[in-house]
Amino acid sequence: MPLTDPQLAVAIFAIAYALIISERVHKTTAALAGAVAVIALKVLDTEQAWEAVDLNVIFLLAGMMIIANTTATTGVFQWIAVRAAKLARGNPMGVLLLLCAVTATLSAFLDNVTTVVLVAPVTIVVAETMGVRLVPMLIAEAIASNIGGTVTLIGDPPNILIGSYAGLSFLEFTTEVGPGAVLALVAYLAFVRWQSRKEMRGSAETAARVLALEEAGLITDPRLLRICLGVLAVTIAGFLVHSTFGYEPSAVALMGATALLLITRKDPHEALRDVEWSTLFFFVGLFVVVQGLDHTGVLERVGELAADASGGSLLTATMLILWLSAVLSGVIDNIPYTATMLPVVRTLGDDLGGNDSTAKVLWWALAMGADLGGNLTVIGASANVLVSNLAARAGQPITFWEWLKQGVPATIITIAISALYLWLRFLAF
Repeated sequence: MPLTDPQLAVAIFAIAYALIISERVHKTTAALAGAVAVIALKVLDTEQAWEAVDLNVIFLLAGMMIIANTTATTGVFQWIAVRAAKLARGNPMGVLLLLCAVTATLSAFLDNVTTVVLVAPVTIVVAETMGVRLVPMLIAEAIASNIGGTVTLIGDPPNILIGSYAGLSFLEFTTEVGPGAVLALVAYLAFVRWQSRKEMRGSAETAARVLALEEAGLITDPRLLRICLGVLAVTIAGFLVHSTFGYEPSAVALMGATALLLITRKDPHEALRDVEWSTLFFFVGLFVVVQGLDHTGVLERVGELAADASGGSLLTATMLILWLSAVLSGVIDNIPYTATMLPVVRTLGDDLGGNDSTAKVLWWALAMGADLGGNLTVIGASANVLVSNLAARAGQPITFWEWLKQGVPATIITIAISALYLWLRFLAF
């Protein structure tokens, strides 16, 4: 007996997910294979598959990657890290907290993977100079990057997906979710200070070594830095007002990237070579696979079941999405999880009344749960996997269980803060 279209869609999705989680096949290959299967087995026709690809997400990421990678060539991110270490006067705990704060701040305006790529190598040098263990510092920075990325619409890939799907503006997302994410960051830094109090002990000798680090030569191209910072500032301003002028965030990002290429006369082949094409094609494949579930009615049914489980209570539905997202995003990568949940949250919002305020508080819960839940395990977010690889190259590998020692309490603390924030701001009165 042949499988029905909904059964085929579920089977393809499950196999693609299993391959992504197992890491036996590169996640981009798994997502593209799933997309090809959806088309080959006629769950979607070719036109429906291509329509499922959200070009707003693709071009937003591509534009910001060009701006971030060009800025990185100036050495400014390494300069920031060294300045933070010296500002803390070489005290390991102060250095750790400042680097976490810097990482979180940068992650709000650049994607968190790019931020970790830029800050982690300098952290390795700083840790060696101070004579402290590298692993706790890198884990803390990765977690801080995921929290910082929660603040804005462009800080974390799940936010980009949600913003594009739900039609949210940069300013609206930041004003509604940002304060809760900042509170979560403050709570996490307090936890880091307590948890790392024994390992992050310094000495006068340690402080002297850090203060001896020379940052003056790290800025390799001051003129290019001024141009990049100017373009980045204008681009961020564009994100703040894009809805007023009728532009999508993707258009703003592409305008910024194009302006930077024009002003600097940078070879486009070189700029495009540094774009993380595997990440973009991962999204392409994922959009098609998830559309297969949506088109066949599978996700609508899941949303109806979630609405039934909530008992018609907006508070119950919000907390269900928040905590479920946190747990599942920690077990599987938060990007495919978010893409899968978008139609589910839409259906749940419709079933609970369908008005804007209902739908939006559910979007905030999904964003905070997916972003912060990615801190749970070493495979929960792309930044975590990258940090793990960098630590292994430095000769200090991060074990799954060592990550859990920081990831579990960090996730519980930040999600609890988020739950309290969502309740007090949107649901209590």
